[in-house]
Amino acid sequence: MSDEAKNMENEAATDPAEEKARVDVGAQGAEATDPANDEGVTDVEALAAENAELKERTLRTLAEMENLRRRTEREISDAKVYAIANFARDLLNVSDNLRRALNAVPEEMRANADDGLKSLLEGVEMTEREMLNQLEKNGVKQIDPAGEKFDPNFHQAMFEVANDQVPNGTVVQVVQTGYVIGERVLRPAMVGVARGGPKAQPKPEGTTGEAGQTIDKTA
Repeated sequence: MSDEAKNMENEAATDPAEEKARVDVGAQGAEATDPANDEGVTDVEALAAENAELKERTLRTLAEMENLRRRTEREISDAKVYAIANFARDLLNVSDNLRRALNAVPEEMRANADDGLKSLLEGVEMTEREMLNQLEKNGVKQIDPAGEKFDPNFHQAMFEVANDQVPNGTVVQVVQTGYVIGERVLRPAMVGVARGGPKAQPKPEGTTGEAGQTIDKTA
C-alpha cells in the first residue's frame, strides 16, 4: 500500500469526538469576533442614549440663553425709558407751581400790567413751556382729558358735576393735568366728571386707554 493511501485511511479514521471539539472551538471563535453580539448592541444603545441626553441639554441651554437675552434687552429698554420716572415726577411739582403763579394773576391785571410785570409773566411762561418741552423729549407727555370720557386708567375723579348737556361720565373740568411716561401713567389727571346726562357710548373693542395705549401703572 502506498504512503498516500495510508494517509487517506488515517484521516477517515479520525475520532468523532475530536472532530466535534474542533467544530466547537471554531464556533466559539466566530462568536467572539461577531460585532453583533449582545455586549456590542448594549454599548451602541448606551451611546445613543447619552447622545440624546446631551442634545436635549444643549437645546435647553440654548433656549435659556435666548430667554435671558430677550429679558436683558427688555430690561435695558425699560431702564432707558423709565429710569427718569421719579425725577420727572418731582419736576412736575415745579411745573405745577409755575402754572399756579401764572393763574394767580387775573386777566385784568395782565391787561393793565406795566412792562416789568409783563416781562416777569412772559419769563415764567417761557420757563414752564421749556420745562414741558424737555420732559416731552424724554418721553413724558401731558394728559389733558377735557371733553373726553372718564378713564380710570388715566384719570382720577375728584368730584361730580350735574350736567345733562354731555354724556354721563364726561370729563368737564381738569383740576390738575396728568402725565404719562412711555406706556405708564406717571400721574393721573385730576378731573371733575359730568353726572345726569345720557349714557356714554363704550369705546370700540380692543382699545385701551388713550390712542390705543396699553396702560401700565407701575411707573
